[in-house]
Amino acid sequence: MLRCLLLLLLTAASLLSAAKEDYMNQCMDGKHHKTEPGPEDNLHGQCAAWKDKACCTENTTHAAHQDQSYLYSFNWNHCGLMSEQCKKHFIQDTCFYECSPNLGPWIQTVDQSWRRQRIVDVPLCKEDSEAWYNDCKDDYTCMENWHKGWNWTDGVNKCPAGTSCRKIGVVFPSVKDFCEKLWSNSYKFTEHLRGSGRCMQLFFLNTSATANVKVAEYYAGLKGSGSSPRLGLGVFLLPFLSLWGV
Repeated sequence: MLRCLLLLLLTAASLLSAAKEDYMNQCMDGKHHKTEPGPEDNLHGQCAAWKDKACCTENTTHAAHQDQSYLYSFNWNHCGLMSEQCKKHFIQDTCFYECSPNLGPWIQTVDQSWRRQRIVDVPLCKEDSEAWYNDCKDDYTCMENWHKGWNWTDGVNKCPAGTSCRKIGVVFPSVKDFCEKLWSNSYKFTEHLRGSGRCMQLFFLNTSATANVKVAEYYAGLKGSGSSPRLGLGVFLLPFLSLWGV
């Protein structure tokens, strides 16, 4: 019986590990994403942190730094010129979205003309959310959800009729509102801090984005087990243990 139990433990661990791997090292099925992550030695500017393993190309990263690029024809300056301190966060956000190979646990299938997958509820570290909000709260926008509702008649996003430009800090009265509503719940505000292993960073202390790998592995483990790695293993073994009176 002990031998059978050991075999079941090994099998369960193998299954959980395989499920975990399914969520790691993958690129979204998006408009500009590569099909598989790989090294990109010449990623531009703020996107360089993903050069060792990237879902983006060099051309995409150059476009990510432009006020109005070919990527999505989105204009940051829709309510006047966006400040440089604010813009750096949106550039980093674009790099994160286009380049990261560690978003698998939060990728969902969508039926949209410009992409087949998106991210939902990616837990951002508190410091990153707060810095983004604080650096942008005095800039202006006319929209709460930047994914939809724009006037695209001229091929670029403009404020629709009936809206007015207001400070971001007014449109979004809290960090949580800004973090979660801006891109229709792509991100989730958390109280987790950098280094906790429970939140994803947008900015990094060095030139590598590997700090996010362990975070993705943790949430991939939760996905693979249905709840948590330990609970998932117990649930898998419970029927067999009951049969043996364990």
